[in-house]
Amino acid sequence: MSTLSVYRWRLAPDGLATRRQLRAAGLRPGGQDVAAQLERPRRRRDPLVAYLYRVDLAKPVRPMTPGRSAALAKANRARRTCPTCRRDAGYVIPASLGACVSCTDSN
Repeated sequence: MSTLSVYRWRLAPDGLATRRQLRAAGLRPGGQDVAAQLERPRRRRDPLVAYLYRVDLAKPVRPMTPGRSAALAKANRARRTCPTCRRDAGYVIPASLGACVSCTDSN
C-alpha cells in the first residue's frame, strides 16, 4: 500500500490540481487514482483535506448531450416543485422545510 504525499495549503507542486481546478480547466480526473493530498490546518479541528490529481493524466470533460441536458432540467424542475401545492416555487425547496415557503407559513 503506497502512502499519499501530503502538501500544506497553497504549497502543492505544479502539475497537480483538485477536482474543482480540473473542472475550471475543462478537465476531469478520468479514472486516475489520487496522486497527493492537500491539507489546510484549522484551529481545534482536524485539517481540511483536498485530493490532488495529475493534470497530465486528466481527460477532457464529456460534452453535454441533449439527453443529459433534458435529464438535468427535469431534476432541477423536480427540486423546485412543491410537494404540497404542486407549483413551481421558483427556487430549490429546502429539505428542512419540505415545502415552499407559502405552504410552510400557512401550516
